[in-house]
Amino acid sequence: MNVQIMGGGMSVQYPVNMEIAGRVCVIIGGGRVAERKAHVLLQAGAHLIVIAPALTRLLYQEASTGCFFWLAQPYETGFLQRVRPFLVFCTADDHAVNRVAAEEARASGALVNVADEPELSDFFVPASIRRGRFLLTIGTGGLSPAFSRSLREQLEQAFPPAFGLWIERLAAIRQEMKDKLPTSDDRQAFWRAALSRDIMELVKAGRLNRAEVMIRHAIIDFRPQS
Repeated sequence: MNVQIMGGGMSVQYPVNMEIAGRVCVIIGGGRVAERKAHVLLQAGAHLIVIAPALTRLLYQEASTGCFFWLAQPYETGFLQRVRPFLVFCTADDHAVNRVAAEEARASGALVNVADEPELSDFFVPASIRRGRFLLTIGTGGLSPAFSRSLREQLEQAFPPAFGLWIERLAAIRQEMKDKLPTSDDRQAFWRAALSRDIMELVKAGRLNRAEVMIRHAIIDFRPQS
């Protein structure tokens, strides 16, 4: 699910969840913004390089334990052309450095995100709520990251950790349904009917066993249309 708030005159952006495990990603800058982005990239399995003369305390601790490679110096032109990363995040305090780095990164074939300058960015990282494989994102196209974070905080209570466990159960049931309901139309009709508000309330309350029982009863009662 993606909530996208569009600004006047802005083109529509394409929402996508990206596999970056093992791919080289570079962050330029070592402050709080870099820290937030580094955590998400590491969770996704990226091969991370951070270029900065200094790091936040937490980033320094992670670099010391080998979580990522720290190039302890200011950004210098030519590095990105040699490394050719997949994603580059420009978070330096010096906007001129960010602009130069963004230009070189784009020339190297990388996709670029520039902090506080959406007009220079190829993509934006939305605020997110992750519950296992369940992922909810809220984006403003770079117009107001603070609003995205505020909305995420409000929505977190509506999507408790049980949602991640429920997704795993649904995946198993979905696989079973392929044998019982061989056509795509029938499976879609079943899920539209079965995933009722009552089911969702049970999931929110953490009553996953009861929710699964109701789904399985619905399987027995369902009459294929085809």
